[in-house]
Amino acid sequence: MEEVIQSLIQPADSKIVMLVMDGVGGIPNNGKTELQAADKPHLDKLAQKAETGMLTPIYPGITPGSGPGHFGLFGYDPIKYNIGRGVLSALGINFPLQSGDLAARINFCTVDTEGKVTDRRAGRISNEECSRICDKINDNIEGVPGVEIFLRPVKEHRALLVLRGKPFCEKIRETDPQKTGVPPLKPEALIDDARPTSQMLEKIISQVKTVLQDEPQANMILLRGFAEYRRFPGFFERYGLKAQALASYPMYKGISRLLGMEVLEGLGSLEEEFNALKENFDRYDFFFVHVKYTDSSGEDGDFHKKVKMIEKVDAFIPQIEALKPDVLVVSADHSTPSPMARHSWHPVPVLMKSPYARVDGVKAFDEESCLRGSIGQMLSYQFFTYMLANADRLQKYGA
Repeated sequence: MEEVIQSLIQPADSKIVMLVMDGVGGIPNNGKTELQAADKPHLDKLAQKAETGMLTPIYPGITPGSGPGHFGLFGYDPIKYNIGRGVLSALGINFPLQSGDLAARINFCTVDTEGKVTDRRAGRISNEECSRICDKINDNIEGVPGVEIFLRPVKEHRALLVLRGKPFCEKIRETDPQKTGVPPLKPEALIDDARPTSQMLEKIISQVKTVLQDEPQANMILLRGFAEYRRFPGFFERYGLKAQALASYPMYKGISRLLGMEVLEGLGSLEEEFNALKENFDRYDFFFVHVKYTDSSGEDGDFHKKVKMIEKVDAFIPQIEALKPDVLVVSADHSTPSPMARHSWHPVPVLMKSPYARVDGVKAFDEESCLRGSIGQMLSYQFFTYMLANADRLQKYGA
């Protein structure tokens, strides 16, 4: 289907805005999801003028990470195109990766005197603290012969590790145990070819542990998303779309760069993202507008904060509609129900307003309402083709 779709791409003057409310899907808490509990008149009114449905990010029952969730939304089969979070983190801070580099995302964490994790995010330390600790490691780690080690701050408790100089293998088990009260896992090789890389990582982790032993919060590291850098087919190459990403978090800038979008730097708030959309609207065909805090509030298990974030986003909907994009899509990369305090497998609601949309009578933008929509249920990466058709960017197939 990728070759078929690519053969049908045609130029058009249409503009597409995709607003991704990260993790916005939920499950009922006292009878309502966060979307159902939120006062969101503009999103609900938009749903009444749009087609609606539900998207399954990966496959029924599969819980997606942020990378695969976004790949699916952008029309890339997340099973085929998945890549570890390390590369996305590197690209997110514009680190100059080279072919063959091995990248991993670091979570600074807190461990007790027994080496057991007590806080997987080290109290969400500040950006300044993260930079200080990265400098401390860079200044004191001895390294590995023949290997360059790069440690860079990303945001809050997140940092980046990049190895360069030898053949590496990304088939390494992550060291984050995903829970507290247990020690970090070892970076075990998942295949025989990964053993040299695994042994190298163990030496690096051991050194970092010694360097950080006097830190009160960020006194250990957890490594996630091991990935070797490789090139992906970009948005213009694949769809003929000149695309811009408006996101504040490095992870999502990384996804965007990997897929050939132009990333606008310096955005730190929703207000800045939506103002940038207005300022750049004449320059691009496709806009990816990312909202992070619907996800992070869900991960924190904070139902009311997630509701408030939905309401905050709702206030910007008229500003988007005033630009009159030909296609306006609102959805999510995955669900992060606050009662679960983590990503989940639940499908996410989607709405699409376009001149060709079959307005389906749905009255609100939430999980229960969109389940009755005319889009029905489909995999996220299949929806992108449907969106392109609504933007007049696909020719007829066959005679």
